[in-house]
Amino acid sequence: MATSPCSSSGVSSSSSSGLGADAGLEIRTRSVEQTLVPLVSQITTLINHKDKPKRSDKTLQAIQRVGQAVNLAVGRFVTVGEAIANENHELKEEMSIACIEARRAGETIAQLTDVASLDHPESDSHITIFTDKTGVVKAARLLLSSVTKVLVLADRVVIKQIITSRNKVLATMEQLEKVSSFQEFVQIFSQFGNEMVEFAHLTGDRQNDLKDEKKKARMAASRAVLEKCTMMLLTASKTCLRHPDCESARINKDGVFHRMRLALEQVIDIVTDSRPNGENEVAPISIYTGIKEFKNKVEGLRENLYFLSKENLSTMLEVILEHTEDFTDSAYTSHEHREHILELSKQAKMELEQLVSVWMQAQNQKTKDLMEDLEVAILKTCQCMNELKREVHSAATSLAADVLKYHTDHMVLKALKITGVEGNLEAVAEYTCKLSEQKEQLVEMCRLLRHVSGTEPLEITCIHAEDTFQVTGPQIISAAETLALHPSSKIAKENLEVFCEAWESQLSDMSMLLREINDVFEGRRGEKRVYLSLPRPGKHNANLKTLKPVKLDTEEQTKIAKLGLELHLLTSDVDSETEKWEDQENEIVQRGQGMSSMAYSMYLFTRGEGLLKTTQDLFHQAEIFATEGMKLASALQVFSDQVPDDDKALLLLEAEKLIPICRQLQVTARTCVQGKSATFTKVDACIQKTRNVMTLLCQLLPVCSKLMRKNKAGNGYLKPAPPWRDGRTQTGTNAYTPERRGETFGIKSLENHVTKMTFLESK
Repeated sequence: MATSPCSSSGVSSSSSSGLGADAGLEIRTRSVEQTLVPLVSQITTLINHKDKPKRSDKTLQAIQRVGQAVNLAVGRFVTVGEAIANENHELKEEMSIACIEARRAGETIAQLTDVASLDHPESDSHITIFTDKTGVVKAARLLLSSVTKVLVLADRVVIKQIITSRNKVLATMEQLEKVSSFQEFVQIFSQFGNEMVEFAHLTGDRQNDLKDEKKKARMAASRAVLEKCTMMLLTASKTCLRHPDCESARINKDGVFHRMRLALEQVIDIVTDSRPNGENEVAPISIYTGIKEFKNKVEGLRENLYFLSKENLSTMLEVILEHTEDFTDSAYTSHEHREHILELSKQAKMELEQLVSVWMQAQNQKTKDLMEDLEVAILKTCQCMNELKREVHSAATSLAADVLKYHTDHMVLKALKITGVEGNLEAVAEYTCKLSEQKEQLVEMCRLLRHVSGTEPLEITCIHAEDTFQVTGPQIISAAETLALHPSSKIAKENLEVFCEAWESQLSDMSMLLREINDVFEGRRGEKRVYLSLPRPGKHNANLKTLKPVKLDTEEQTKIAKLGLELHLLTSDVDSETEKWEDQENEIVQRGQGMSSMAYSMYLFTRGEGLLKTTQDLFHQAEIFATEGMKLASALQVFSDQVPDDDKALLLLEAEKLIPICRQLQVTARTCVQGKSATFTKVDACIQKTRNVMTLLCQLLPVCSKLMRKNKAGNGYLKPAPPWRDGRTQTGTNAYTPERRGETFGIKSLENHVTKMTFLESK
């Protein structure tokens, strides 16, 4: 059944000038918000001018030009809105009303700002911006509200596209479940693959556009499930077709279909901002969040002794200490950590009792001594909570590090594959028990990490990881049992391989997640930058115009995902190295950070996410990356002249390796290819060569840092600020340009008409 997009129609927006849009509307995407910015700027200019005492002819002409520009732009804007209404009959009535309101408000603003030809614009005989001050504010509010409605209604078209795409995927999945022949399955799966690619790109764009980081994380988790399950669905279905009477094969296949349906449903819940059966998603509070809120309340007593009750504070601490039982009751928490957590929990209760005692006294009598005692009690309570947070963080992360290290050899998975091929049912049963134990340990690890993750998106990632281990464990077991029952079956063997790879992939993801959690705790985490350098008409190589952009299909993205994962790890290593430099303006650091950002955007491409949408985008990014590497090599040459000869030889030896690798990457990126197979080979080569450059960069940066400290030469002797930094300040993790959104969603002209309002803004 299709989900109605109507729940997403709301928009709320306000500006510092007091111009608020309809309170019943809520802006949920960055593109709609950014499209409104120039309009708010123009309206604010007009509102501010109405109160200025001095009005020269130049000022009056500027006001009139702005008013006319707003009216003309709104007229064009409304024309596009009406066209959208005609193409989408379910929105026609609402869109038409919003367009009429916007046109009326634009005309009113034009009339009120028609002041340049008047000798006395303040005269009561002419109603203007100066005589009817409330009129222009009302018109401005109506204009903002109506334009916002038009944008959000247009955004519903996007939501409708995603829902339609989901419905196509579901319908094809139902056909796949019912097929009884290989020929029919292959035909339908080919269609299913194309539909999944379309759905992946639509939801990827939507994920990048969402303002709410929590929803963005949930969307990423659901899309990751769909990405991995697509290959599982292929092999599980083929195994079931090959062995139709095998119960374990059927269970294996049913599990994949069920998980994909849940993920599809969650994507639609996020897109339409709805929950099944009207439920609200209420996740249990983490220890990290609980301590943060508790400390805020405690520290608030400095400003106001009466804003909360002692019962509220006691309840908050009780909830935190209840959650610490997840650690103290866990069989995987070390004895030392358990004892420290119990001691700190006891101390926290004592510190709160002392705080409440002094607090109550201070409420009755505000003496200097009592306020000093209160300050001491606040500090001691907060210090105790910080120590508790540090202890649970240490307990969770040390457990995670030990568990992940212990399971890096994947011995249980290897044993299941071997015993399955041997048809040794007894040995398979033995190793499935061991895998179940491993699963329970990993699930517990995820639960404890969630408590110390530090941000809501990371909490959601921990929950997603927990679900993945919970589901994938039994699926590996059913796949292994199927192989043991049919040891000569190549498809059953391939199916087990796919599920084992998913398990291994999740373990790799946990290593990165652990690093991010540690970064948050240590205050080293910032938003991951994405370097945007996409082709623009007339600015780049001529051969770009003749090539047709290509998107990788699901199978190709699956093949290249492992290579992308290696690239992601290398970007984290480079970022870690650059953060150690005292002189962040040094050219070597800046270029290293820039290359890391570009490599990260290429990693996102391997996941079907981010700003690089097509293979041509990737090739252009690879070429820019190689150019930046050549510039880094030049900077290293300059730096080598500043160090003693003994050190110079070592530096040049490493630096000279960089130039040939970057040249190879440039040649590969510029080479023209035709055909799907050749394009994929080129993609694979570009990412491999990028990985090689990043590996070398990981070796070069520590050497340079060491020489910099040794020679005390890190005081800005190299020129900072390479050109890419200008773009970096405008593009973050989810940088999202109106041009790209327009290409995907078909409302580019709406945004362009509003954006044109900026050119006449009065100084």
